[in-house]
Amino acid sequence: MVIIQGVLISRKLFTKSFVCNLTKCKGACCWEGDYGAPLTDEEIDLIDNDLERILTFLPKSHQERIKDKGFHSYYKGMRDVGTELMPDKACVFMTKDKNGIAHCGIEQAYKKGKSSLRKPISCHLYPIRMSSNHQSGLQRMDYDEWDICSAACQLGEKLKIPVYQFLKEAIIRKFGEDFYAEMDAFGKHLSSQDKSG
Repeated sequence: MVIIQGVLISRKLFTKSFVCNLTKCKGACCWEGDYGAPLTDEEIDLIDNDLERILTFLPKSHQERIKDKGFHSYYKGMRDVGTELMPDKACVFMTKDKNGIAHCGIEQAYKKGKSSLRKPISCHLYPIRMSSNHQSGLQRMDYDEWDICSAACQLGEKLKIPVYQFLKEAIIRKFGEDFYAEMDAFGKHLSSQDKSG
């Protein structure tokens, strides 16, 4: 682990390669797994404020699920609040295009000026997973390795793009430009050591 501005960061974010390959995975992270996407309190409020407009970007069955169950639930397994799931485990905010590729209804609403939230930061940062140590108060950034992302790992290796570089925009959104600049400096230092070694 490395510490940058008080955040513990897994070295895998610098040593592993990753570039989303939606033509291969079809956005399976939106419907695979047992939990919804983690949501912050602020995100819950923003979605709640824009919900009626966001609903218009979702399939009818997803709209009905949200109206019946709400758009978020507490998941004991991840000890956090996340987006509600459909019976088939898909996120309630998931839509699919004509090619069967999953997209975020919140993000589609955002692009049309109908939502103030781009999409949950947990989704934007994936495959980085954030967690906090309740005793120390330190935040952690870990690399979540999942077999459904194998095509993304292969493409990342082909293009030689480490995880943190692929997620530059999301990391800046979460922590700011200075934080990313420090990450980038460390990543380049690590890379130069590997080449010289």
